[in-house]
Amino acid sequence: MKQLNKWIAAGVLMLGIVCLVWGCAPYQGETESPQTQAVESSQAEAEEKKGPKIGVSIYRYDDEFMRLYRLELKQYLEEAYQAEVVMRNAGGDQEEQNRQMEQFIAEGCDGIIINPVEVQAAGSLADSAVQAGIPLVFINREPGEEEQSRWKEHKMAVSSVGTDSRQAGTYQGELLLETPEKGDLNGDGTVSYAMLRGEEENEDSRFRTEYSIRALEAGGMETEELFSGSGQWDQEKGRKLAKTALDTYGSRLEVIISNNDAMANGALKAAEEAGRVPGKDILLVGIDGLRDTVGYIKEGKMTGTVLNDHEGQAQTASDILIKMLGGEVVDTAYLVDYIKITGVSTFQNLEGEE
Repeated sequence: MKQLNKWIAAGVLMLGIVCLVWGCAPYQGETESPQTQAVESSQAEAEEKKGPKIGVSIYRYDDEFMRLYRLELKQYLEEAYQAEVVMRNAGGDQEEQNRQMEQFIAEGCDGIIINPVEVQAAGSLADSAVQAGIPLVFINREPGEEEQSRWKEHKMAVSSVGTDSRQAGTYQGELLLETPEKGDLNGDGTVSYAMLRGEEENEDSRFRTEYSIRALEAGGMETEELFSGSGQWDQEKGRKLAKTALDTYGSRLEVIISNNDAMANGALKAAEEAGRVPGKDILLVGIDGLRDTVGYIKEGKMTGTVLNDHEGQAQTASDILIKMLGGEVVDTAYLVDYIKITGVSTFQNLEGEE
């Protein structure tokens, strides 16, 4: 009996202790560890820093200049604005680009950047973006003045970033005038040339062609067009056109002027295959400032090129789009200057600025 009483007393004592520790303490709720709080804080900060969703459609991925342009565009948007970039290849098909525009809208993109396949389609693309309430920037291929005036008149959140192709053509002519013979290798007083043009009806192609010859003539040179053809910005097509010109006119052909570097690089290959010595018995100039082309300039094979500043254009386009997303009113068009590249010193200066 005494033993039983001891057990009962012990039980009562234990029950009292449990009640004291658990039953009588006020409820504090669930608590978070410092580690958990830190993780949640980091997640909240990441969400706050998340930038806009930007849809980008490029007319063709196999264009070397546009490859550099789109890479810079994506990197700059992500690094400067923490943007989510949705990049699409239109593959040279305007209908496909129209579908991509519809997808950008359906996917909830905050802003859109378009490198149009066909400049004539800019009006319908702009209307689609405006109706969806999404700011739009056209790049590389700027819509005409009439279309840009429409944006301004109706206060549309649409802009364009590009270059003045008349400046690029003028610089090409000046590059030839800066050679010892001013492009007239045989000394007959006339620069006899072949012109490798970009796409037919393309404004860049038209102005680059026209103003390169204007510059030569303004510099006091007579000119003679021996050959002209559209290589559609493509290196292999440029090579084939240059081969035809070289085979047809032989040593009479002194200069090959190309609307872009890809075709100029093709022309260089054709000239070497024909037994010519580029930089000595035939001169070649291009536009874009591609690395390969600049390398040929350093080797003395290419007379010069004109830098089409893809970095400056990509960054300007990004900045303008972000301003529109913030409600700012921007201009309908922005131009980025070209830069002449004529030799090693010029290229080294450019590298030093990067």
